[in-house]
Amino acid sequence: MKTISTAIFVVLLLAGSALAQNPPNAYPVMQMPSATKPNAEKHGEAVSEQHHGMEDMEMRTPESTASHVAAVQEPENSSRRTGSNTPVPDLLQEAQHLPPKHLADFEALALKHNPTLKQAQSMTETDGGLARQAGLWPNPAVGYQGDEIRGGVFRGGEQGGFVQQNIVLGGKLRLRRNVYEQQRKADQIAVEEQKLDVRGAVEMYFYSALALLRKIALQRELLGIAMDAATTAHQLANVGQADAPDVLQAEAEAEIAKLEFVRAQRNYIQSYQQLAAIAGDPQMPLSVLDGDLENPPLIDPEKYLQDLVANSPTLKRAQQEANRAEAALARDKHESIPDLFLRGGLQQDLELNEFSGSPVGVIGFATAGIQIPLFNRNQGNVQASRANLENAQQEVERVKLQMLQTAQPLLQRYLTSRLEAERYSKEIIPRAQRAYELYLLKYSNMAAAYPAVLVSQRTLFQVKEAYIRTLGEIWSTSVQLQNYFLTDGLSAPTPSGSMSTQINLPTSATGGP
Repeated sequence: MKTISTAIFVVLLLAGSALAQNPPNAYPVMQMPSATKPNAEKHGEAVSEQHHGMEDMEMRTPESTASHVAAVQEPENSSRRTGSNTPVPDLLQEAQHLPPKHLADFEALALKHNPTLKQAQSMTETDGGLARQAGLWPNPAVGYQGDEIRGGVFRGGEQGGFVQQNIVLGGKLRLRRNVYEQQRKADQIAVEEQKLDVRGAVEMYFYSALALLRKIALQRELLGIAMDAATTAHQLANVGQADAPDVLQAEAEAEIAKLEFVRAQRNYIQSYQQLAAIAGDPQMPLSVLDGDLENPPLIDPEKYLQDLVANSPTLKRAQQEANRAEAALARDKHESIPDLFLRGGLQQDLELNEFSGSPVGVIGFATAGIQIPLFNRNQGNVQASRANLENAQQEVERVKLQMLQTAQPLLQRYLTSRLEAERYSKEIIPRAQRAYELYLLKYSNMAAAYPAVLVSQRTLFQVKEAYIRTLGEIWSTSVQLQNYFLTDGLSAPTPSGSMSTQINLPTSATGGP
Protein backbone atom coordinates (compact mmCIF):
# COMPACT_ATOMS: atom_id res chain seq x y z
CA MET A 1 0.00 0.00 0.00
CA LYS A 2 1.23 3.43 -0.79
CA THR A 3 2.76 5.54 1.97
CA ILE A 4 0.33 8.41 1.43
CA SER A 5 -2.60 5.96 1.62
CA THR A 6 -1.35 4.77 4.97
CA ALA A 7 -1.19 8.36 6.22
CA ILE A 8 -4.72 9.08 5.02
CA PHE A 9 -5.96 5.94 6.76
CA VAL A 10 -4.36 7.05 10.02
CA VAL A 11 -5.98 10.47 9.66
CA LEU A 12 -9.41 9.02 9.06
CA LEU A 13 -8.98 6.51 11.88
CA LEU A 14 -8.10 9.30 14.32
CA ALA A 15 -11.06 11.34 13.11
CA GLY A 16 -13.34 8.37 13.71
CA SER A 17 -11.81 7.84 17.14
CA ALA A 18 -12.44 11.48 17.99
CA LEU A 19 -16.08 11.11 17.08
CA ALA A 20 -16.54 7.80 18.89
CA GLN A 21 -14.94 8.96 22.14
CA ASN A 22 -16.97 12.14 22.49
CA PRO A 23 -20.39 11.62 24.13
CA PRO A 24 -23.32 13.57 22.70
CA ASN A 25 -23.74 16.02 25.58
CA ALA A 26 -20.72 18.17 24.81
CA TYR A 27 -20.55 21.86 24.15
CA PRO A 28 -21.46 23.27 20.69
CA VAL A 29 -18.32 22.56 18.67
CA MET A 30 -16.19 23.89 15.83
CA GLN A 31 -16.31 23.08 12.15
CA MET A 32 -13.72 20.79 10.54
CA PRO A 33 -10.60 22.97 10.20
CA SER A 34 -9.39 24.29 6.90
CA ALA A 35 -5.73 24.38 5.99
CA THR A 36 -6.04 27.69 4.13
CA LYS A 37 -8.24 29.50 6.67
CA PRO A 38 -6.95 28.86 10.20
CA ASN A 39 -9.00 30.04 13.17
CA ALA A 40 -5.99 30.88 15.33
CA GLU A 41 -4.26 34.23 15.18
CA LYS A 42 -0.91 34.01 13.43
CA HIS A 43 0.99 36.01 16.06
CA GLY A 44 -0.14 34.10 19.17
CA GLU A 45 -2.44 36.72 20.69
CA ALA A 46 -4.60 35.63 23.65
CA VAL A 47 -7.86 34.01 22.77
CA SER A 48 -10.95 35.54 24.34
CA GLU A 49 -12.96 33.14 26.44
CA GLN A 50 -16.39 32.42 24.99
CA HIS A 51 -19.21 30.42 26.52
CA HIS A 52 -21.96 30.08 23.99
CA GLY A 53 -25.61 30.21 25.03
CA MET A 54 -28.73 29.06 23.27
CA GLU A 55 -28.25 31.72 20.63
CA ASP A 56 -25.08 29.95 19.42
CA MET A 57 -26.82 26.65 18.88
CA GLU A 58 -28.19 27.09 15.39
CA MET A 59 -30.76 24.38 14.77
CA ARG A 60 -30.02 23.75 11.11
CA THR A 61 -31.35 20.84 9.10
CA PRO A 62 -28.91 18.12 8.00
CA GLU A 63 -29.12 19.56 4.49
CA SER A 64 -26.20 21.83 5.39
CA THR A 65 -23.99 18.74 5.74
CA ALA A 66 -23.08 16.20 3.12
CA SER A 67 -25.90 13.69 2.75
CA HIS A 68 -24.56 11.67 -0.17
CA VAL A 69 -21.11 10.43 -1.04
CA ALA A 70 -19.54 9.39 -4.28
CA ALA A 71 -20.70 6.19 -5.90
CA VAL A 72 -17.23 4.60 -6.05
CA GLN A 73 -16.50 2.62 -2.91
CA GLU A 74 -13.87 0.11 -3.95
CA PRO A 75 -11.61 1.36 -6.78
CA GLU A 76 -10.20 -2.17 -7.15
CA ASN A 77 -13.70 -3.61 -7.64
CA SER A 78 -16.12 -0.96 -8.86
CA SER A 79 -18.98 -3.46 -9.16
CA ARG A 80 -18.95 -4.21 -5.44
CA ARG A 81 -20.68 -1.86 -3.00
CA THR A 82 -21.26 -2.41 0.74
CA GLY A 83 -24.33 -0.95 2.40
CA SER A 84 -26.45 2.02 1.37
CA ASN A 85 -26.62 5.70 2.24
CA THR A 86 -29.84 6.46 4.13
CA PRO A 87 -30.46 10.16 4.86
CA VAL A 88 -30.71 11.14 8.50
CA PRO A 89 -34.08 12.56 9.66
CA ASP A 90 -34.40 15.91 11.44
CA LEU A 91 -37.11 15.21 14.02
CA LEU A 92 -37.13 18.77 15.36
CA GLN A 93 -37.63 20.52 12.04
CA GLU A 94 -41.24 21.52 12.79
CA ALA A 95 -40.49 22.31 16.42
CA GLN A 96 -37.93 24.90 15.38
CA HIS A 97 -40.65 26.98 13.72
CA LEU A 98 -42.70 27.28 16.93
CA PRO A 99 -41.97 29.93 19.57
CA PRO A 100 -39.51 28.62 22.16
CA LYS A 101 -40.87 27.78 25.59
CA HIS A 102 -39.47 29.00 28.91
CA LEU A 103 -39.45 27.54 32.39
CA ALA A 104 -42.16 29.95 33.56
CA ASP A 105 -44.51 28.65 30.85
CA PHE A 106 -44.34 25.11 32.19
CA GLU A 107 -44.61 26.19 35.82
CA ALA A 108 -47.78 28.16 35.12
CA LEU A 109 -49.32 25.20 33.30
CA ALA A 110 -48.36 22.78 36.07
CA LEU A 111 -49.84 24.93 38.84
CA LYS A 112 -53.07 25.08 36.85
CA HIS A 113 -53.42 21.54 35.49
CA ASN A 114 -51.36 19.15 37.60
CA PRO A 115 -53.93 16.82 39.24
CA THR A 116 -51.91 16.26 42.42
CA LEU A 117 -52.42 19.89 43.44
CA LYS A 118 -56.18 19.48 43.22
CA GLN A 119 -55.93 16.26 45.20
CA ALA A 120 -53.99 18.02 47.94
CA GLN A 121 -56.55 20.82 48.05
CA SER A 122 -59.41 18.32 48.28
CA MET A 123 -57.83 16.82 51.39
CA THR A 124 -58.15 20.13 53.24
CA GLU A 125 -61.80 20.38 52.21
CA THR A 126 -62.38 16.88 53.56
CA ASP A 127 -60.81 17.87 56.86
CA GLY A 128 -63.05 20.93 57.05
CA GLY A 129 -66.12 18.79 56.61
CA LEU A 130 -64.95 16.31 59.25
CA ALA A 131 -64.24 19.09 61.72
CA ARG A 132 -67.69 20.54 61.20
CA GLN A 133 -69.37 17.18 61.58
CA ALA A 134 -67.41 16.27 64.71
CA GLY A 135 -68.67 19.37 66.51
CA LEU A 136 -72.38 18.97 65.81
CA TRP A 137 -74.82 18.28 68.64
CA PRO A 138 -76.68 14.95 68.61
CA ASN A 139 -80.19 15.10 67.22
CA PRO A 140 -83.18 15.02 69.61
CA ALA A 141 -85.58 12.07 69.58
CA VAL A 142 -89.38 12.10 69.67
CA GLY A 143 -91.65 9.10 70.06
CA TYR A 144 -94.79 7.43 71.31
CA GLN A 145 -95.12 5.84 74.73
CA GLY A 146 -97.97 3.60 75.94
CA ASP A 147 -98.54 1.64 79.11
CA GLU A 148 -101.37 -0.63 80.23
CA ILE A 149 -103.00 0.06 76.90
CA ARG A 150 -105.85 -2.48 77.33
CA GLY A 151 -106.69 -1.13 80.76
CA GLY A 152 -107.32 -4.38 82.56
CA VAL A 153 -110.07 -4.43 85.17
CA PHE A 154 -109.67 -0.68 85.66
CA ARG A 155 -110.52 0.02 82.02
CA GLY A 156 -107.47 2.29 82.02
CA GLY A 157 -104.33 2.72 79.90
CA GLU A 158 -101.70 5.41 79.42
CA GLN A 159 -100.73 6.76 75.99
CA GLY A 160 -98.71 9.80 75.00
CA GLY A 161 -95.50 11.16 73.51
CA PHE A 162 -92.02 12.12 74.63
CA VAL A 163 -88.98 14.17 73.62
CA GLN A 164 -85.41 12.98 74.39
CA GLN A 165 -82.12 14.87 74.07
CA ASN A 166 -78.59 13.74 74.83
CA ILE A 167 -76.33 16.42 76.37
CA VAL A 168 -72.64 15.96 75.52
CA LEU A 169 -70.58 16.89 78.57
CA GLY A 170 -66.89 17.49 79.20
CA GLY A 171 -66.27 19.60 76.09
CA LYS A 172 -66.00 16.43 74.02
CA LEU A 173 -67.49 18.02 70.89
CA ARG A 174 -64.91 20.79 70.96
CA LEU A 175 -62.07 18.32 71.47
CA ARG A 176 -63.31 16.07 68.66
CA ARG A 177 -63.53 19.04 66.33
CA ASN A 178 -60.03 20.17 67.30
CA VAL A 179 -58.52 16.87 66.15
CA TYR A 180 -59.72 17.51 62.61
CA GLU A 181 -58.76 21.16 62.76
CA GLN A 182 -55.21 20.05 63.50
CA GLN A 183 -55.49 17.53 60.70
CA ARG A 184 -56.59 20.25 58.29
CA LYS A 185 -53.55 22.35 59.21
CA ALA A 186 -51.31 19.39 58.39
CA ASP A 187 -52.99 18.95 55.01
CA GLN A 188 -52.72 22.67 54.30
CA ILE A 189 -48.97 22.28 54.72
CA ALA A 190 -49.24 19.31 52.36
CA VAL A 191 -50.66 21.64 49.70
CA GLU A 192 -47.54 23.82 49.87
CA GLU A 193 -45.42 20.68 49.92
CA GLN A 194 -47.10 19.45 46.75
CA LYS A 195 -46.59 22.79 45.02
CA LEU A 196 -42.87 22.54 45.71
CA ASP A 197 -42.92 18.96 44.49
CA VAL A 198 -44.50 19.98 41.20
CA ARG A 199 -42.21 22.98 40.70
CA GLY A 200 -39.17 20.86 41.48
CA ALA A 201 -40.20 18.24 38.94
CA VAL A 202 -40.79 20.89 36.28
CA GLU A 203 -37.37 22.42 36.88
CA MET A 204 -35.62 19.04 36.85
CA TYR A 205 -37.17 17.96 33.54
CA PHE A 206 -36.77 21.42 32.01
CA TYR A 207 -33.03 21.65 32.57
CA SER A 208 -32.59 18.00 31.64
CA ALA A 209 -34.29 18.69 28.31
CA LEU A 210 -32.26 21.87 27.90
CA ALA A 211 -29.04 19.88 28.25
CA LEU A 212 -30.31 17.35 25.72
CA LEU A 213 -30.96 20.20 23.32
CA ARG A 214 -27.28 21.06 23.62
CA LYS A 215 -26.46 17.46 22.79
CA ILE A 216 -28.47 17.73 19.60
CA ALA A 217 -26.47 20.79 18.56
CA LEU A 218 -23.23 18.91 19.19
CA GLN A 219 -24.38 15.83 17.31
CA ARG A 220 -25.40 17.99 14.38
CA GLU A 221 -21.89 19.40 14.18
CA LEU A 222 -20.29 15.97 14.55
CA LEU A 223 -22.56 14.61 11.85
CA GLY A 224 -21.38 17.31 9.47
CA ILE A 225 -17.76 16.47 10.22
CA ALA A 226 -18.33 12.74 9.70
CA MET A 227 -20.17 13.24 6.41
CA ASP A 228 -17.45 15.58 5.15
CA ALA A 229 -14.85 12.97 6.07
CA ALA A 230 -16.75 10.31 4.11
CA THR A 231 -16.99 12.57 1.07
CA THR A 232 -13.29 13.38 1.29
CA ALA A 233 -12.43 9.69 1.48
CA HIS A 234 -14.34 9.05 -1.75
CA GLN A 235 -12.65 11.96 -3.45
CA LEU A 236 -9.25 10.64 -2.42
CA ALA A 237 -10.24 7.18 -3.64
CA ASN A 238 -11.18 8.61 -7.02
CA VAL A 239 -7.68 10.03 -7.48
CA GLY A 240 -5.95 6.95 -6.13
CA GLN A 241 -4.96 8.41 -2.77
CA ALA A 242 -7.22 6.16 -0.60
CA ASP A 243 -8.18 2.51 -0.65
CA ALA A 244 -11.47 0.71 -0.04
CA PRO A 245 -10.86 0.18 3.73
CA ASP A 246 -10.39 3.91 4.13
CA VAL A 247 -13.71 4.62 2.43
CA LEU A 248 -15.57 1.92 4.37
CA GLN A 249 -14.16 3.13 7.68
CA ALA A 250 -15.21 6.72 6.94
CA GLU A 251 -18.70 5.61 5.90
CA ALA A 252 -19.06 3.51 9.06
CA GLU A 253 -18.15 6.51 11.20
CA ALA A 254 -20.68 8.62 9.31
CA GLU A 255 -23.43 6.04 9.93
CA ILE A 256 -22.58 6.00 13.65
CA ALA A 257 -22.83 9.79 13.69
CA LYS A 258 -26.28 9.54 12.09
CA LEU A 259 -27.42 7.12 14.80
CA GLU A 260 -26.13 9.35 17.58
CA PHE A 261 -27.84 12.37 16.04
CA VAL A 262 -31.18 10.55 15.93
CA ARG A 263 -30.65 9.19 19.44
CA ALA A 264 -30.05 12.70 20.79
CA GLN A 265 -33.26 13.92 19.16
CA ARG A 266 -35.28 11.01 20.53
CA ASN A 267 -33.93 11.59 24.03
CA TYR A 268 -34.95 15.23 23.83
CA ILE A 269 -38.43 14.35 22.61
CA GLN A 270 -38.83 11.90 25.48
CA SER A 271 -37.69 14.43 28.08
CA TYR A 272 -39.94 17.10 26.58
CA GLN A 273 -42.98 14.83 26.69
CA GLN A 274 -42.24 13.96 30.32
CA LEU A 275 -42.06 17.68 31.07
CA ALA A 276 -45.39 18.23 29.35
CA ALA A 277 -46.95 15.43 31.42
CA ILE A 278 -45.76 17.05 34.65
CA ALA A 279 -47.29 20.31 33.45
CA GLY A 280 -50.62 18.53 32.94
CA ASP A 281 -50.71 18.94 29.15
CA PRO A 282 -49.34 15.75 27.52
CA GLN A 283 -50.64 16.83 24.10
CA MET A 284 -48.47 19.95 24.06
CA PRO A 285 -46.82 20.44 20.63
CA LEU A 286 -43.09 19.74 20.54
CA SER A 287 -40.95 22.88 20.57
CA VAL A 288 -37.46 23.97 21.56
CA LEU A 289 -36.64 25.35 24.99
CA ASP A 290 -35.06 28.65 25.90
CA GLY A 291 -33.21 28.85 29.20
CA ASP A 292 -29.97 29.70 30.93
CA LEU A 293 -27.95 26.57 31.58
CA GLU A 294 -24.70 28.32 32.45
CA ASN A 295 -25.79 30.36 35.46
CA PRO A 296 -27.02 27.94 38.11
CA PRO A 297 -28.16 29.29 41.49
CA LEU A 298 -25.73 29.93 44.33
CA ILE A 299 -26.25 28.03 47.59
CA ASP A 300 -24.50 28.70 50.90
CA PRO A 301 -24.14 25.30 52.62
CA GLU A 302 -24.27 26.60 56.19
CA LYS A 303 -27.25 28.85 55.64
CA TYR A 304 -28.97 26.14 53.64
CA LEU A 305 -28.96 23.64 56.52
CA GLN A 306 -30.51 26.25 58.80
CA ASP A 307 -33.14 27.04 56.18
CA LEU A 308 -33.83 23.32 55.68
CA VAL A 309 -34.65 22.77 59.35
CA ALA A 310 -36.68 25.97 59.61
CA ASN A 311 -38.66 25.94 56.38
CA SER A 312 -38.91 22.43 55.01
CA PRO A 313 -42.64 21.71 54.50
CA THR A 314 -42.01 18.00 55.05
CA LEU A 315 -40.61 18.70 58.51
CA LYS A 316 -43.35 21.21 59.27
CA ARG A 317 -45.95 18.65 58.35
CA ALA A 318 -44.38 16.05 60.65
CA GLN A 319 -44.51 18.58 63.49
CA GLN A 320 -48.16 19.29 62.74
CA GLU A 321 -48.89 15.57 62.77
CA ALA A 322 -47.52 15.52 66.32
CA ASN A 323 -49.92 18.35 67.20
CA ARG A 324 -52.77 16.30 65.80
CA ALA A 325 -51.74 13.27 67.87
CA GLU A 326 -51.64 15.46 70.96
CA ALA A 327 -55.15 16.72 70.23
CA ALA A 328 -56.34 13.12 69.79
CA LEU A 329 -54.91 12.20 73.19
CA ALA A 330 -56.74 15.12 74.85
CA ARG A 331 -59.96 14.02 73.17
CA ASP A 332 -59.63 10.40 74.27
CA LYS A 333 -58.95 11.42 77.87
CA HIS A 334 -62.30 13.23 77.97
CA GLU A 335 -64.28 10.52 76.21
CA SER A 336 -64.77 8.76 79.56
CA ILE A 337 -66.92 11.66 80.78
CA PRO A 338 -70.48 10.34 80.34
CA ASP A 339 -73.19 12.17 78.48
CA LEU A 340 -76.43 13.24 80.17
CA PHE A 341 -79.70 12.16 78.59
CA LEU A 342 -82.98 13.91 79.32
CA ARG A 343 -86.45 12.64 78.49
CA GLY A 344 -89.85 14.19 79.09
CA GLY A 345 -93.39 14.09 77.77
CA LEU A 346 -97.15 14.04 78.27
CA GLN A 347 -99.61 11.16 78.16
CA GLN A 348 -103.31 10.57 78.62
CA ASP A 349 -104.10 8.39 81.65
CA LEU A 350 -107.47 6.66 81.15
CA GLU A 351 -107.46 4.91 84.52
CA LEU A 352 -110.60 5.77 86.59
CA ASN A 353 -110.16 7.86 89.65
CA GLU A 354 -111.47 5.89 92.63
CA PHE A 355 -113.06 8.99 94.16
CA SER A 356 -114.61 10.69 91.14
CA GLY A 357 -115.02 7.68 88.90
CA SER A 358 -113.66 9.70 85.95
CA PRO A 359 -110.42 9.13 83.98
CA VAL A 360 -107.32 10.68 85.55
CA GLY A 361 -106.55 12.70 82.38
CA VAL A 362 -103.29 14.21 81.09
CA ILE A 363 -100.18 13.63 83.17
CA GLY A 364 -96.52 14.48 82.63
CA PHE A 365 -93.34 12.51 83.10
CA ALA A 366 -89.57 13.18 83.00
CA THR A 367 -86.43 11.03 83.03
CA ALA A 368 -82.76 11.96 83.46
CA GLY A 369 -79.85 9.58 83.40
CA ILE A 370 -76.13 9.27 83.04
CA GLN A 371 -73.80 6.34 82.46
CA ILE A 372 -71.39 5.41 85.23
CA PRO A 373 -67.84 4.95 83.85
CA LEU A 374 -67.21 1.94 85.98
CA PHE A 375 -65.74 -0.61 83.57
CA ASN A 376 -65.10 1.32 80.36
CA ARG A 377 -63.18 4.53 80.98
CA ASN A 378 -61.74 4.59 77.46
CA GLN A 379 -58.44 3.51 78.95
CA GLY A 380 -57.46 1.41 75.93
CA ASN A 381 -57.93 4.30 73.49
CA VAL A 382 -55.99 6.61 75.79
CA GLN A 383 -53.13 4.16 75.88
CA ALA A 384 -53.14 3.90 72.09
CA SER A 385 -53.24 7.68 71.72
CA ARG A 386 -50.24 8.08 74.02
CA ALA A 387 -48.33 5.61 71.87
CA ASN A 388 -49.39 7.45 68.71
CA LEU A 389 -48.20 10.75 70.19
CA GLU A 390 -44.84 9.27 71.08
CA ASN A 391 -44.55 7.85 67.58
CA ALA A 392 -45.43 11.21 66.00
CA GLN A 393 -42.87 13.05 68.15
CA GLN A 394 -40.17 10.58 67.21
CA GLU A 395 -41.22 10.91 63.58
CA VAL A 396 -40.36 14.61 63.73
CA GLU A 397 -36.84 13.77 64.84
CA ARG A 398 -36.55 11.01 62.25
CA VAL A 399 -37.62 13.29 59.40
CA LYS A 400 -35.23 15.99 60.59
CA LEU A 401 -32.26 13.62 60.71
CA GLN A 402 -33.21 12.04 57.40
CA MET A 403 -33.35 15.40 55.66
CA LEU A 404 -29.98 16.44 57.07
CA GLN A 405 -28.58 13.10 55.96
CA THR A 406 -30.00 13.54 52.45
CA ALA A 407 -28.71 17.10 52.23
CA GLN A 408 -25.07 16.25 52.88
CA PRO A 409 -24.26 14.26 49.72
CA LEU A 410 -26.23 16.72 47.60
CA LEU A 411 -24.35 19.67 49.10
CA GLN A 412 -20.98 18.00 48.60
CA ARG A 413 -21.88 17.09 45.02
CA TYR A 414 -23.07 20.64 44.41
CA LEU A 415 -19.85 22.17 45.78
CA THR A 416 -17.72 19.75 43.79
CA SER A 417 -19.61 20.47 40.59
CA ARG A 418 -19.29 24.22 41.09
CA LEU A 419 -15.53 23.89 41.53
CA GLU A 420 -15.29 21.71 38.43
CA ALA A 421 -17.37 24.14 36.37
CA GLU A 422 -15.21 27.06 37.45
CA ARG A 423 -11.98 25.21 36.60
CA TYR A 424 -13.32 24.10 33.24
CA SER A 425 -14.52 27.58 32.41
CA LYS A 426 -11.47 29.56 33.52
CA GLU A 427 -8.58 27.14 33.23
CA ILE A 428 -9.16 24.04 31.14
CA ILE A 429 -11.33 25.18 28.24
CA PRO A 430 -9.20 28.28 27.42
CA ARG A 431 -6.05 26.11 27.33
CA ALA A 432 -7.67 23.44 25.17
CA GLN A 433 -9.10 26.10 22.86
CA ARG A 434 -5.73 27.81 22.48
CA ALA A 435 -3.92 24.50 21.91
CA TYR A 436 -6.35 23.61 19.14
CA GLU A 437 -5.91 26.98 17.47
CA LEU A 438 -2.11 26.80 17.67
CA TYR A 439 -2.08 23.31 16.16
CA LEU A 440 -4.36 24.60 13.42
CA LEU A 441 -1.99 27.48 12.81
CA LYS A 442 0.99 25.14 12.59
CA TYR A 443 -0.90 22.89 10.23
CA SER A 444 -1.73 25.81 7.95
CA ASN A 445 1.97 26.69 7.91
CA MET A 446 2.83 23.01 7.21
CA ALA A 447 4.68 22.83 10.54
CA ALA A 448 2.47 20.13 12.10
CA ALA A 449 0.70 17.00 10.94
CA TYR A 450 -3.04 16.98 10.68
CA PRO A 451 -3.47 14.12 13.23
CA ALA A 452 -2.19 16.52 15.89
CA VAL A 453 -5.01 18.90 14.92
CA LEU A 454 -7.54 16.09 15.28
CA VAL A 455 -6.20 15.11 18.69
CA SER A 456 -6.39 18.70 19.96
CA GLN A 457 -9.89 19.03 18.57
CA ARG A 458 -10.91 15.81 20.32
CA THR A 459 -9.50 17.12 23.60
CA LEU A 460 -11.45 20.35 23.21
CA PHE A 461 -14.65 18.37 22.58
CA GLN A 462 -14.06 16.30 25.67
CA VAL A 463 -13.48 19.20 28.05
CA LYS A 464 -16.46 21.12 26.74
CA GLU A 465 -18.61 18.01 27.06
CA ALA A 466 -17.43 17.64 30.66
CA TYR A 467 -18.23 21.30 31.30
CA ILE A 468 -21.81 20.89 30.07
CA ARG A 469 -22.22 17.68 32.05
CA THR A 470 -20.98 19.48 35.16
CA LEU A 471 -23.45 22.32 34.62
CA GLY A 472 -26.22 19.75 34.39
CA GLU A 473 -25.14 18.22 37.69
CA ILE A 474 -25.14 21.65 39.35
CA TRP A 475 -28.68 22.30 38.18
CA SER A 476 -29.84 18.84 39.27
CA THR A 477 -28.45 19.16 42.80
CA SER A 478 -29.44 22.81 43.25
CA VAL A 479 -33.05 22.13 42.19
CA GLN A 480 -33.28 19.26 44.67
CA LEU A 481 -31.79 21.37 47.45
CA GLN A 482 -33.89 24.46 46.81
CA ASN A 483 -37.09 22.41 46.68
CA TYR A 484 -36.21 20.46 49.85
CA PHE A 485 -35.76 17.23 47.83
CA LEU A 486 -39.31 17.47 46.42
CA THR A 487 -38.91 16.74 42.71
CA ASP A 488 -41.54 14.13 41.84
CA GLY A 489 -44.61 16.01 40.65
CA LEU A 490 -47.03 13.15 39.93
CA SER A 491 -47.11 11.10 43.13
CA ALA A 492 -50.45 11.40 44.90
CA PRO A 493 -50.30 13.39 48.16
CA THR A 494 -50.73 11.41 51.38
CA PRO A 495 -53.57 12.59 53.64
CA SER A 496 -52.92 13.41 57.27
CA GLY A 497 -54.34 11.21 60.04
CA SER A 498 -57.53 9.28 59.41
CA MET A 499 -59.70 10.21 56.45
CA SER A 500 -62.72 8.20 57.67
CA THR A 501 -66.01 10.07 57.42
CA GLN A 502 -67.88 7.71 59.78
CA ILE A 503 -67.83 10.01 62.81
CA ASN A 504 -70.69 11.40 64.91
CA LEU A 505 -73.38 9.96 62.66
CA PRO A 506 -76.85 11.57 62.87
CA THR A 507 -78.31 8.24 63.96
CA SER A 508 -75.88 7.78 66.85
CA ALA A 509 -77.70 6.98 70.04
CA THR A 510 -75.27 8.80 72.30
CA GLY A 511 -73.91 11.53 70.05
CA GLY A 512 -70.44 10.06 70.26
CA PRO A 513 -68.24 8.83 67.41
